[in-house]
Amino acid sequence: MRSSYCENDVILLLKDITGLVRPQPTEEREKLIQAGKHYCEMLPVEYVPTEKYMEVYREALENYSEATALAVGRLADKIMAAKGKDVVLVSLARAGIPIGILIKRYIRLKYKTDVPHYSISIIRGRGIDDNAMKFLLGKYRPQQLLFVDGWIGKGAILNELKKDVAAYEGVSADIAVLADPANVTDLCGTHEDILIPSSCLNSTVSGLVSRTFLRSDIIGEHDFHGAVYYGELADSDLSYEFIHAIEKHFRQDAAYEDFAVEGLGADEVTEIAGAFGIKDINLIKPGIGETTRVLLRRVPWKVLIDEKYREDRELSHIVRLAEEKGVPIEYYPLKHYKCCGMIKKLADT
Repeated sequence: MRSSYCENDVILLLKDITGLVRPQPTEEREKLIQAGKHYCEMLPVEYVPTEKYMEVYREALENYSEATALAVGRLADKIMAAKGKDVVLVSLARAGIPIGILIKRYIRLKYKTDVPHYSISIIRGRGIDDNAMKFLLGKYRPQQLLFVDGWIGKGAILNELKKDVAAYEGVSADIAVLADPANVTDLCGTHEDILIPSSCLNSTVSGLVSRTFLRSDIIGEHDFHGAVYYGELADSDLSYEFIHAIEKHFRQDAAYEDFAVEGLGADEVTEIAGAFGIKDINLIKPGIGETTRVLLRRVPWKVLIDEKYREDRELSHIVRLAEEKGVPIEYYPLKHYKCCGMIKKLADT
């Protein structure tokens, strides 16, 4: 699979399906998803941010690189304590890829060892890529593999992972993430809902790779899950600019964090669903990363922001996107999260 990343940073275990799938506009995809078609059988038209939004992204990168780097250091230390130098990082495409690269680079800097890093696909409701898992287990012991993602929203992918990984003896369902506001894993850089700047953009901060794709007419029985390489966006590629901006702030003494959240994020999401009369919990996407994705890739209904973070610059990209798309913002008390994206329930098609 092509990407704008170097192979010594990550090897993508994906099938290159560039040119084989017609991207669909957001509204069209949303109607199909809510009518029962699986999101992995379609690809979105990649959102091209406005110049005003890019100004907000650059500001986010400048202001939150240090906090992101600190979370990378803490997480890398936990990984080395739990797994040791034999660890093989397996990032979940695509949000996990830049995070896996940062962890690999931090480990190389502090622990003077170059750990392997691969990326594979996992799809909610369809499972992990079995052919990619077989490839990895043909090269490494099951105990060496460690899954990496960017953040946890309410924990849907972690639940998917636990279910799928049971089929591979000795492989742990642990997942390492920079931010876990849902409070479901200790293997995190922080339990705070922090702004990870890579969550603000799509392929242009992820090696020009699309989200992953699985449809039987294009992905054969022995193929890896697919993805598209957006070579036409090369002039807008910020993938390494992001990596270098975070790397600049690496410290080898990433102090222990005392931030703690009581209870589970999933319970708070259930409360939100009840308060707003939402029957399908998949329409609620909590946390900064997930709210950003809703605004970039879905048809939003509204955005909730915790009253404590009104006017907070950490959420300025979310406010900007909501304004650009005419999405109402409601200030609402949240415990685990700073904000929450809610997807519009569209009429059946």
